[in-house]
Amino acid sequence: MMICVSIGERTAKGCMKALQGLAFAEVRLDMLEPSELTEANVKAIFSQAAAQKGKAKLIATCRPGKLDEERRKGLLACAIENGAEYVDVEVEANDAYKAEIAAMARKKGCKVIVSYHDYERTPPAEDLKQIVRQCFKSGADIAKISCMVQSGQDNARLLGLLDSGKKLVVIGMGARGRLTRLVAPLLGSAFTYASSAGGKETAEGQIDKAQLEKMMEELKRL
Repeated sequence: MMICVSIGERTAKGCMKALQGLAFAEVRLDMLEPSELTEANVKAIFSQAAAQKGKAKLIATCRPGKLDEERRKGLLACAIENGAEYVDVEVEANDAYKAEIAAMARKKGCKVIVSYHDYERTPPAEDLKQIVRQCFKSGADIAKISCMVQSGQDNARLLGLLDSGKKLVVIGMGARGRLTRLVAPLLGSAFTYASSAGGKETAEGQIDKAQLEKMMEELKRL
């Protein structure tokens, strides 16, 4: 379960189709069309996965932008109630919002991912360590650090976070960050993210699942 496939379909039906056969996936609720963002659709997506043989493990994610905090909270609560294995909340979100979602998750045995994203750069090492501490202070079971990579040194700083002994996911965004998507789970990252296929990426630099699996197997043989 080292590879999580990130699903960013525009419709609930498309999302449910894309999830078929996957063991571990992230559902990007914020990427659904506004008319598709209903609790009925969220329930259908997550309950379908829960009912599958072998029970697919799903991360419920709803990034800010399209919806206000209350609406996002309602959709994430619905996902938790209907079998989400993980819920992702942003470290910069309101403390009360994070605490409320974490409390709902704990009641249902759902793990909390507190995530940080920098779409422009990779901060200095001390700043990254402070961000990781803030993620766990916010109630994270897993801290996710995702930053735009501009150099090899940026990759090294991100991968260096895995030496902390804490449960982390580190991701380097952009073409230069692709290395982290391959090696981070082999160095202790809880998992990595992939697209379902070429052209289905939900973040810059994402590698499709089949290609990533092949690359990881080759690396393990070295």
